[in-house]
Amino acid sequence: MHPETTRPNASEGDATENDEFDTWAALQKSTDTQRANLIADIVGHPEGAPSVKELDYMNPSIKADAIRRHLATLQEVGVVEELVVESGNRIRGFPYKFYCLTDAARDLFDQNGLFPVSAWQRQYDRVQKTSEITELEAMPRPSETAP
Repeated sequence: MHPETTRPNASEGDATENDEFDTWAALQKSTDTQRANLIADIVGHPEGAPSVKELDYMNPSIKADAIRRHLATLQEVGVVEELVVESGNRIRGFPYKFYCLTDAARDLFDQNGLFPVSAWQRQYDRVQKTSEITELEAMPRPSETAP
């Protein structure tokens, strides 16, 4: 069973399923080197929805605050969405926010041959991980956002 989730910023002007997806803005923001690395790690993640802690581990040259800023930028253009475990379903000491690609972004990337899932999963699997990161990867991810 997956924890219930919400999409917290859906009403705050972010790109959502009801808004028009701006492919130019999405590609422009996604091709920044650090953001592209984060997208590759999201795509390569075994569940397709890593936490900031996992992204921080995979990108040691980027500080966690910078990762959060890059994720916010990607959210603004509709490339990434934040999945949040409801407060009553959170596990103490574990992340409760996870990041995945939107369907519109996945379609855009597929149409343009960007961020192929199988290639990035192979790359992600090659990275030696600590037991803490392995445990985080294994925890259940929110699978759907609430309406």
